[in-house]
Amino acid sequence: MEQSIRNEIPGTVKEIISDKVISEVVLETAIGEMAAIITTRSLQAMGLKVGDQAVALVKATNVALRRQG
Repeated sequence: MEQSIRNEIPGTVKEIISDKVISEVVLETAIGEMAAIITTRSLQAMGLKVGDQAVALVKATNVALRRQG
């Protein structure tokens, strides 16, 4: 798959929370946990499950920050 995003962070799927439309995928990475919101259809198409290896593609205009603690 071709993509223009240069920020790729590999990790392991730690948790998946799904409903009929939206899924949250939590990825454990070397720099900590990351969560992505994707459609449940995309989740099914990728066949992702807990324990799978995945890569987070991070585009600078789509990053949300929160204070730790």
